[in-house]
Amino acid sequence: MSTPPRVAAVHVLERVLERGETLDEALEGQFTRVAERDRPLLQALVYGALRWLTRLEAQVATLTPRDDWRRDPLLRALLVLGAWEAQGLATPAHAAVSESVDAARRLRRARAAGMVNAVLRKLHKATPPLPTDEATRYALPGWLAEHLRGAWPEDWPAVAEAGNAHPPMTLRVDRARIPRPACLEALAERGVAAQPGAVAPTAVILDDPVPVARLPGFAEGWLSVQDEAAQLAAPLLDPQPGDRVLDACAAPGGKTVHLLEHAPAATVTALDRSARRLRQVRDNLARAGHEAHCVAADAANPDAWWDGEPFQRILLDAPCTGSGVIRRHPDIKWLRRADDPARMAPAQRQLLDTLWRVLAPGGRLVYATCSIFPEENEAVVAGFLAEQPDASRGPLPAVGRRTGAGCQILPGEQGMDGFFYACLERSVE
Repeated sequence: MSTPPRVAAVHVLERVLERGETLDEALEGQFTRVAERDRPLLQALVYGALRWLTRLEAQVATLTPRDDWRRDPLLRALLVLGAWEAQGLATPAHAAVSESVDAARRLRRARAAGMVNAVLRKLHKATPPLPTDEATRYALPGWLAEHLRGAWPEDWPAVAEAGNAHPPMTLRVDRARIPRPACLEALAERGVAAQPGAVAPTAVILDDPVPVARLPGFAEGWLSVQDEAAQLAAPLLDPQPGDRVLDACAAPGGKTVHLLEHAPAATVTALDRSARRLRQVRDNLARAGHEAHCVAADAANPDAWWDGEPFQRILLDAPCTGSGVIRRHPDIKWLRRADDPARMAPAQRQLLDTLWRVLAPGGRLVYATCSIFPEENEAVVAGFLAEQPDASRGPLPAVGRRTGAGCQILPGEQGMDGFFYACLERSVE
């Protein structure tokens, strides 16, 4: 017997907010328990509730004098989900309230069923006023609002709004197999409206998301799903035929495949410390019909994986807070902590120092993150350049804003995710 979608959604939120699981992990545990027809509703519920969590909680609080619901993780999740359904989804009020009350009973919260019924009925009749403080209005934890304000004092409200927006579904076209205009025509024939990207020549942006099964050529590897900002990595690294190329933190493999699309005659090593996630790299390579040497190892420990022959090109898409992709992963807001940017920076710098040693003279290393925090980006690269005499700045994408050693794309700029790039070139000995 399948699990009702609202019950499953409560369990997803509880696992994210109380146990610290990622949204992907928590959804994976519930997805197959829900009937296929209800899975889109499950996703819409949990994504919306996590995007607007603190704002929704504040609105629920105005409608009940008691505060004990906050201390019950399952009841808290149910009320937040119900508040989001009342404001963000098109479910008829009587059905949404009735199903939420039934979920309370299924979750062994029958005593709270009356309160759930009363609060959600009120929310369906009228939306409470927005909270006055900025952090709650933008549904941000306080530390994140302060951090954004400090890093981007002029832009932070737009960054916060972009983080709560629905991201577009963006495709990368393998132009060796199908030119972008032909791809747009093929999509139109399938009834999929799309536009060419404004920045990356390989990008196609769909007007509305569709299942990948509807995409012509997806199964054959002609198309891949990848944000336009991430599509700038391969041309910036610009591997040449015959180059040894290292994709140092490769999973899930989108950039690995793009590197081979850019330079099919290059020899690519895809490295990732997670053997489980490396399977995604292999799957993406197989779908696209490309081959790479896939190695499960820690890039910071080259003794475990390096054969002693230097690489002409290295892509370091460094592990980071993910603060530039909150619109795709709203759980990031609630899983990260105030000290995470500063805590991650030393590990990022260690990776940069280590991989520089395996870069060939005259070679190029691209340092990239999907973060918008200077501690993880400009500070890491500037510190490295100050201490590495054989390193110099290389070219940068003609987008975003210059930060000194690199360029920063903020979330929502030209429709893209937040991304940082720095290009470093090693002098010839």
